[in-house]
Order: sequence, then C-alpha cells, then structure tokens
Amino acid sequence: MSAPLHPSDMPPSGTRPRRRAYGPHEALVLPALARPQWERLALGIFAIEMLYLFTLSLIEAGLDRFFPVLGEAFYMGNTAPGLLLQFTSFGALALWTAWAARILQGRSLLSMIGPLRLAAGHGVRVFAALLVLFLAVECLPPYWSFELMVEMRWALWLPLLPLSLAGLLLQTGAEELLYRGYVQSQIAARMPSPLAWMIVPNLLFAAAHWDSGGEIVGNAQYMIWAFFFGLAASDLTARTGTLGAAIGFHMANNAYAFLFFGELGGPDSGLALMLFEAMDAGGEDMGDMLPGADWILSPALGMEVFMTVLMWGAARAALRR
Repeated sequence: MSAPLHPSDMPPSGTRPRRRAYGPHEALVLPALARPQWERLALGIFAIEMLYLFTLSLIEAGLDRFFPVLGEAFYMGNTAPGLLLQFTSFGALALWTAWAARILQGRSLLSMIGPLRLAAGHGVRVFAALLVLFLAVECLPPYWSFELMVEMRWALWLPLLPLSLAGLLLQTGAEELLYRGYVQSQIAARMPSPLAWMIVPNLLFAAAHWDSGGEIVGNAQYMIWAFFFGLAASDLTARTGTLGAAIGFHMANNAYAFLFFGELGGPDSGLALMLFEAMDAGGEDMGDMLPGADWILSPALGMEVFMTVLMWGAARAALRR
C-alpha cells in the first residue's frame, strides 16, 4: 500500500474545488486526506462486508442451535423480539466500520460523524419534520380502509416504542456511518466532484438492497429507489457536515415502514402498530389495483421516488429553521 500523505503534502481546504453549498462537507473530508489511497478504501469495504456477514452467520448459527424459534423470527422480523434483535445486529456493522476506518485510515468514529451535539440537533429536526410530512400524506386521499385491519396493538407498541426507536437508530446509524460517513468522505478525499462522492457510494448502497431470493422486477425497483434515497442522504450530509441529518432522514423513513403498518405474519411486521391481512400478489385483481406493477419503471416506483424528493425537501426546510 502507498504510504500515508504527510500533512504538508495535503492540499489546503481552500484549494479543493467544491460547491459552495457543500462547504460543510469538508469537516468530514479533511480527516480522510491523511490516507486517501483507493486500495485502502477497497480493502476497508471488503473487510467490513466480510466481517459483518461472518458475524451475522455466527448469530444465526447460535440462534438456530439454541433458540430456533427466535432464529426464525430473527430472519423474518415477524415478532417483536426477532425484529429488535435484527436491528441490534447492525451494531456489528457499525463496529466493523469503525474498526476498519481506524486501522486503514487512522480515523476516529467522531471524524465520520461530526460534532455530536450538532449532529443530534440536525437529526432530531429532520426526524420530526418527516414525521409531520408522513402524517400529512396519510391525511390526503386516496384514503385507506380499516376493513382489512386485523389488529391495533397499542398495548405492545407503546411500551416497546423506546426500544424500537433505539433499534432503528442503531440500524440506520450503522448504514449511514458506512456509506456516508466512511465511503463518501474517503472518495471525496480523492475526487472532490460531487458526481463521484454522491454516485459511487450510493451505487454500493443500492446494491446492498438486492435480495438474492426476490424476483427481478421488485429487486430492480428497490435498488433504484435506494439509489435516489441515498443521493438525498448524501446531499444532506454534505450540506450539514455531520451524519445527523442523514440518520434522521433514514430513521424517519424506516420508522414509517416498520413501526406503523405491517402484514399479519409478514416480514418485518414484528413492531408494527397496525396489522393488516396479507395481500395476494398473485390475485386476479392485482393488475387493476397496481397498473404497471410488473414494469421496472412503474408508476408505483415513480411515486416512491417522488416521495423521497418530498422528504428531502422537508428535511432541507427543517435544517434552514
């Protein structure tokens, strides 16, 4: 590997080309300048992914051997303990990311997050703004019906809410630490153009959302959505100079997805407040309900991307206050 750059060899921040709006990003990029070599970053990404997958394999093997029922719930996320444990497992991703950045780039955890108090303020403002946006969207037509609702689980949901939010913070924080805190800033240390440090990390982020057991159209749509979602998170990170806004953005999205609606017995439904009957994806009327559902570039995907743009706009507005 190449030797680390000597501080005197590093370009001063004022000479690094950047968009004015992304000036705060330099606070995360400057620590990456000491060891910006591509081979270090590639080795770091590979090591993090392999160690994380190995850790998950150990967890799954232990659960299958000693707690098989919990092991199935961990895989499916269809019970509260299973989904909470699934969230907790992302702590391993954060741990290995921090370890790789320390060993290969000599970076501290805070150098990838930014000042904690500032990051926390950004995160809380964005999270609150997006919850208001989601509430407003739910109040708009077309209105969904309670006819298919099986259960409203206040007695389970409220006591577990602090643990659910803590788990989501760990899950989303770990992903943001890897893709925006580590990979994005390391790429920006070598390639200051936003085209590089916004696109490359989010291609990796999108690829991570591929489900090897899923069908092609659904997988492709999920990856396209994840790419645009990641672009929004990268933009918020660069505009604020901390991971807080991106974590709040990501956490609000996942709270909406995991904590409010779920299919009875379906994947990731363990912490949902409202459980609905499962929809038969092969039903004869699905074509009428979801026109173009079998297209990759479907109207449904367009709505998901449009919603992501609305979320990004709401986050930007919250950060300007």
